[in-house]
Amino acid sequence: MKNFAFVFPGQGSQAVGMLDGWGDHPAVAQTLQEASDALGEDAGRLIHEGPKEVLALTTNTQPVMLVAGVAAWRVWCAEGGALPAAVAGHSLGEYSALVASGVLTLAQAAPLVRLRAAAMQEAVPVGTGAMAAILGLDATKVIAVCAEVTAAMGHNGTEVVEAVNFNDPAQTVIAGSKAAVEKACEALKAAGAKRALPLPVSAPFHSSLMKPAAEKLRAALAATPLAAPQIPVLNNIDVAVQQDADAIRDALYRQAFGPVRWVECVQALKARGTTHIVECGPGKVLAGMTKRIDAELTGAALYDPATLNEVKELLA
Repeated sequence: MKNFAFVFPGQGSQAVGMLDGWGDHPAVAQTLQEASDALGEDAGRLIHEGPKEVLALTTNTQPVMLVAGVAAWRVWCAEGGALPAAVAGHSLGEYSALVASGVLTLAQAAPLVRLRAAAMQEAVPVGTGAMAAILGLDATKVIAVCAEVTAAMGHNGTEVVEAVNFNDPAQTVIAGSKAAVEKACEALKAAGAKRALPLPVSAPFHSSLMKPAAEKLRAALAATPLAAPQIPVLNNIDVAVQQDADAIRDALYRQAFGPVRWVECVQALKARGTTHIVECGPGKVLAGMTKRIDAELTGAALYDPATLNEVKELLA
């Protein structure tokens, strides 16, 4: 058996019907029922029927991505899949990883993620925040230009732009106030970025503007009992594995307004001896990033029965 890790995708990988490929697999049905009971609404219908615009609302996207990742994980386990050496998640995918590790139950995680989403949306009114993907420019340069733009705009800290997702060596996502992000996009293109693409999101996730949301989340996390991890969980705010419940809570709190250090996470998994990284949940975004971060690593995706069999063969 290869040394492998499972990673869970975050916002942006959602799609109407993203669980349909599993058919009526009992593990998926059970996951949808648990999530529906915890959320007080039919999660399965939302995922199956959408519509796309409703699924794209942050307060829906975050819970359904949690559910989709956990469903794929449970199918893997039900079908005799071996346990990974470690798990991690991109942004909200970390909650799926914590469920997989046994730190949180799905019944705990679903309301937490919905609260996180609602608090993030409330923290910055729609239309006043923005995010953009910067392609083809070194991350250190992106950080420096964002700092220059923020300093130049001043305005008592309300106009800010920061590097928030370090996705691969040639892709860094920035976030902040709309005006600052737009100004940074111009400055970054002038500094050599190949492209600066505005992202279709409703809030500047992982930026310091999310601090009010993080405070609400911290209160909810404090009231949530956590179990000891059964599988090491590599968090993406510190690129660290924590065993202590309070340390795990603190990392989730800071993750809401801090950057996703995904490049370092993948490098850290490799340093632990991992050779194969399997994206567990809809889409192939993280599998693609794996290959761009380190060509020596094998990235794979697990989202339906066909890919389940492919992953089993790959890891054998």
